[in-house]
Amino acid sequence: MSERHDIIVIGGGHAGCEAAYAAARMGARALLLTMNLDHIALMSCNPAVGGLAKGHLVREIDALGGIMAAATDQNGIQFRMLNMSKGPAVRAPRAQCDKQLYSRWMKQFLENTPNLELKQGVVERIIFRSDGCKLRVEGVELQYGTRIDCRAIVVATGTFLDGIIHVGGKSYSAGRAGESSADGLSGSLREMGLTTTRLKTGTPPRIDGRSVNWDILEPQHGDDPPRPFSFLTEMDLPGARPAFPAQPQIPCHITHTNERTHAIIRANLQRSAMYGGHIKSVGPRYCPSIEDKCVRFADKERHQVFLEPEGLGTNEIYVNGVSTSLPEDTQSEFLRTIRGLEQARITRAGYAIEYTFCPPSQIRATMEAKDIGGLFLAGQINSTTGYEEAAAQGLIAGVNAVQHMRGATPFVPGRNEAYIGVLIDDLVTKEHTEPYRMFTSRAEHRLLLRQDNADLRLMDHARRLGLVDDARYRAFERYRECVNNEAVRLKETRLRPSEIPSDLADEYGLDGMQKGITLSQLLARPEMTYGDLHKLGVADEALYELSFSARAIEQAELSVKYEGYIARQEEQVGRAASHEARALPGDLDYAVVRGLRKEASLKLAAMRPGTLGQASRIAGVNPADITVLLIHLKARGGNYLSRISVP
Repeated sequence: MSERHDIIVIGGGHAGCEAAYAAARMGARALLLTMNLDHIALMSCNPAVGGLAKGHLVREIDALGGIMAAATDQNGIQFRMLNMSKGPAVRAPRAQCDKQLYSRWMKQFLENTPNLELKQGVVERIIFRSDGCKLRVEGVELQYGTRIDCRAIVVATGTFLDGIIHVGGKSYSAGRAGESSADGLSGSLREMGLTTTRLKTGTPPRIDGRSVNWDILEPQHGDDPPRPFSFLTEMDLPGARPAFPAQPQIPCHITHTNERTHAIIRANLQRSAMYGGHIKSVGPRYCPSIEDKCVRFADKERHQVFLEPEGLGTNEIYVNGVSTSLPEDTQSEFLRTIRGLEQARITRAGYAIEYTFCPPSQIRATMEAKDIGGLFLAGQINSTTGYEEAAAQGLIAGVNAVQHMRGATPFVPGRNEAYIGVLIDDLVTKEHTEPYRMFTSRAEHRLLLRQDNADLRLMDHARRLGLVDDARYRAFERYRECVNNEAVRLKETRLRPSEIPSDLADEYGLDGMQKGITLSQLLARPEMTYGDLHKLGVADEALYELSFSARAIEQAELSVKYEGYIARQEEQVGRAASHEARALPGDLDYAVVRGLRKEASLKLAAMRPGTLGQASRIAGVNPADITVLLIHLKARGGNYLSRISVP
């Protein structure tokens, strides 16, 4: 007799963890299947979470009840807010983590999650049946013949599908260094009609920290005091709040390559797996190997290298910036030309890895395969790269797997609501020939989608879906109320000239003021901060007593300083809303739409967008094509122009 669960999640990486946890939080019986239970959420590449745009994703995952940010707060060994000298739209949190502590914490957390089971096993094939013209999943079969039935499946296999590692001219089958690949599942996906192809990514060598001359290197310290990733960490909840930071804080270090480094790499290019012809797949353009850097940026005299500790309990150092597929002897040779690494000893050689993925034009924005009911794909199988992109997809896939099972309305945040919405929309509307990475520049409404307001944008969705409990939501409501009340107070409170001490009036350029000024007008000045209101004695002193005071004050200040810009972006969102919410029928034959250009017809037929908004962002479809579509749909009747709440 076979086992049965509501949701099966295949893969124990970040996408799989978030998918399984979301499904369990929503009350579904979830099973997380992974090849090695001791490697749950193991960081295959760099031991860090967040960064530019990626930090935004982690904050959004947290606001939607996910676990990545909380895990980072408990296991982070350095926290930094990037781009603090720039505008708030591009500021982003990043944290170095203890790789082993992070994985163990995540495993223990999931093991103690109600409705969730963890099981070690290799999925050999997906069991499905035909339901008229559509296939539907029924379960999985493991390597040793065990069958497990279910109502929905999330495939989150990372780089493990048919993975092949390359180091120089040597290649071998592996999902990542030291672990076997999954070679049966991709055939099962193709049997169900999915198209698969190949991508490539890579990783740098790790070195023994005892062989590094730290004294001559530039240290890079974290923020003091550090700011937590998770909104949960600073909330007033019943019982003790988690300690933060939970781990000792340590620095990273910075060094650089040089002309000697580049000369060695160029002299050995043909020994590289990439340039030697062993790799045919395309790698991430925005995270090139050191070989690519030396070829594509030959005019640069040096490239920055970050030495990042793998954890508190190990001497291993991650050499960020020199991802490579050169032979190990060449890796050692060029590393020793770098300042501080003259005696460096490699503990794990860098490598490139090729793996199978499914072009995401085959999935809807819900992460469900268009032609296979109950099959959801998340993470690198959809052509993305990075823990954060994978985790975001996993959460949305887990939520929508439960909604599918219940016959409920799916949930997909829009491009104007979240970076997660931008990520998913880009995946399902664009063609992907290289691994996709999130950037702030991909979001047209990024001033609305700041990392600091993710909970204000998304927590209501999380509550509606059952992803956060009553206590957390009540704490959030208290925070939101404080922010809103302070925004009103700043607009309504007027500072009269007589109330300003003469020395402060001179300091702040207020000595010639005749009629007074509102606090919001005062704070809107570029040189003013909320701290200046405190000096003037007109700040809300009660805010400083709250656990979330720093964020509440930040929100009040940003809402004033960027009010005009925010209003303009909200107006743009409103103008675009009509197209975003117009559904396109799934059976629409684009070949018979009169006036539609051939290129647009072919692209639309291949991508099958769910809305006019999605159609407008497909490469090869222009505004005139959208107008033609609107005319055609109106001619077919009102039913074809129905509004939908979710793309």
